[in-house]
Amino acid sequence: MSLADLLPFILIGFAAQLVDGALGMAFGVISTTLLVSTGVPPAAASASVHIVESFTTGISGISHAIMRNVNWRLLARLAIPGMIGGICGAYLLADVLDEDIARPLVLAYLALIGLYLLWRGINHRRAREREPRVVEPLGLAGGFLDAAGGGGWGPVVTSNLLVQGSSPRKTIGTVNTAEFFVTVTISATFITTLGWEDFTTATLGLLIGGIAAAPFGAILVRRLSPRILMVMVGIVLTLTSAYGIWRAFG
Repeated sequence: MSLADLLPFILIGFAAQLVDGALGMAFGVISTTLLVSTGVPPAAASASVHIVESFTTGISGISHAIMRNVNWRLLARLAIPGMIGGICGAYLLADVLDEDIARPLVLAYLALIGLYLLWRGINHRRAREREPRVVEPLGLAGGFLDAAGGGGWGPVVTSNLLVQGSSPRKTIGTVNTAEFFVTVTISATFITTLGWEDFTTATLGLLIGGIAAAPFGAILVRRLSPRILMVMVGIVLTLTSAYGIWRAFG
């Protein structure tokens, strides 16, 4: 394994985590898409991303905590139901949900939310930030969809908290930090089942790049204005959801 072999995956991990750390979403879809486009088999790409996220979410969470981007009360309200939802998604998917039907519907909903957030960001008028009221159900749904569909925590939770008027900076930092607990819970069974056989060159490269990028995402959240954050979240959410819908029907 040489640096030349690792470098493409390091760059993919860095780019994906920079976006995820700054906007609270998209590590999974960006890294998986780019890995598959470089020739990595879809199953191996998915395994690599899940393993890496167990580490990058921890580093990202610590970075956000240091930058004071975390609302700890909101974190507790998200993480606990998120872990429960993750366990349910991992064990009950086959009996409860037809993913081929549900996933496009969820993606269509998220695309509309993305367009709404984009509109709000462009027409931002220093609206008073509010404490979100619907939190625990979001954590439960986000954890379930993340386990069942291989992604969904950030898009579902971050976007819906922003719609409720939550502070963009605190929302992104808190959702990123809570994701560590959710991801570790979801990944525990995955790692136990598969072992470390899928810890390949791609996994190591993603891990190095993701850890290197984690502090920068937290710094961006601290420095960017709420309006810019809202617009960026809207753009990324709309594009990734539209891409998912295209793949589902393509």
